[in-house]
Amino acid sequence: MKVTAIGGGTGLSSLLRSLKRLVKEGTISELTAVVTVADSGGSTGRLRKDYNIPAPGDIRNCIVALSESEELLKELFQYRFEDGELKGHAFGNIFLTALTKITGNFLDAVRYSCQILNTLGEILPSTVENVHLVAKFDDGTIVKGEDKIPEYAKKRRRKIVDIWLEPGDVKAPIDTVEAILNADFIIVGPGSFYTSIIPNFLIEDIREAYKKSQAKKIFIVNVMTQPGETDGFTAFDHIKRFVEITGLDYPDIAIVNTRMPYYRLLQKYLKEGQEPVVPDVAEFAKHNIRIYAEDLIGEDDNFIKHNPEKVAELLKRVFYESQLLQKTA
Repeated sequence: MKVTAIGGGTGLSSLLRSLKRLVKEGTISELTAVVTVADSGGSTGRLRKDYNIPAPGDIRNCIVALSESEELLKELFQYRFEDGELKGHAFGNIFLTALTKITGNFLDAVRYSCQILNTLGEILPSTVENVHLVAKFDDGTIVKGEDKIPEYAKKRRRKIVDIWLEPGDVKAPIDTVEAILNADFIIVGPGSFYTSIIPNFLIEDIREAYKKSQAKKIFIVNVMTQPGETDGFTAFDHIKRFVEITGLDYPDIAIVNTRMPYYRLLQKYLKEGQEPVVPDVAEFAKHNIRIYAEDLIGEDDNFIKHNPEKVAELLKRVFYESQLLQKTA
């Protein structure tokens, strides 16, 4: 079974930890992660500016998430310098930058890094070109930069009405396109909606490959809203907005969390303007989307997020039931 996951940020790396379990047990034979490179903040932003390369940060996190290497090597890749001229830089970002300059190719740099960390799947950038995310808000303001977009939205309490990449004609690597075309299942999300998920689909090659692919499409909805991106969104709102922006069809399957977080932890999130995503399951049925609405969050005392074990077990069932339905159709 071939599975391709599309996204970025902490959402995709968390999903990959779930999918890695299914690779180990043999449920998934080929796993590919297609990762956005539009990040422009922190260490990534500085390296992009200095060396004119695609954003390495999300790629680095996904490599570590799929890594089977020793813990020390993974810690090294995630190590962030605290002093001097390298302050704030993650070692993995510098490593990917150096490999890009040595090989002359960002894609090769990613592949070598995957070999070094012995990943249980392939990591592919959505493009190898240096792109910037741009958004237009409902007050007419245009903001450029993945890190600046949610910042402006939160500060001004404005909503995004349009979003695009500059330059707008960037291409996806052929390997990325083939991973989407040849997949049995394509998983979108979870993750920051406008700044981690959508940027991938602003690339025409990826959008067209997704449309042409015969894979079953799965959308994993976030468990909490995100200030400046999905304020007030219900579960179905995420998918509706995805369809509106990309022009793609509704997915075949949606995965939605139904469990409310512990009150103490919820209070912490509410103070930051984040709320549990309402599982409005009836809306999915109206659009012929098969929905799996279950308890998917963990017992972590510090964060409200998808639990890798629960997501892995649910996806295993989704894969099995989808294949069973296909055989009996």
